[in-house]
Amino acid sequence: MTEQLDQEDVKLFTLARGAAARIQASEGAAVRDETGRTYSSAAVTLGGRTWSALDLAVVQAAAAGARGLEAAVVVTDRGAIDVDVVSALAGVGVPIYLCSTSGSTTAVLRS
Repeated sequence: MTEQLDQEDVKLFTLARGAAARIQASEGAAVRDETGRTYSSAAVTLGGRTWSALDLAVVQAAAAGARGLEAAVVVTDRGAIDVDVVSALAGVGVPIYLCSTSGSTTAVLRS
């Protein structure tokens, strides 16, 4: 485990894992905005186009009026993800925890 999730980030992990499980997706993500509201999503493919779980969770936050993010959790088996969408909304320095489905943190990225 790279880094232990704090209590608030464990909530994000639970939301991310649940989002993926609901539609049997290979990836789920959850973000917390600057006011403490949370948004979650799973990776989705429609019409041959795929959106990552992180992209969709951040877009939901932006659509709800979020002006920044405190943290993000992505549950995935992929070793690397694109964090540009987090940077676009929140700037640099936001922790993005990559976790396995068991809850182990496999990496911590920064936007």
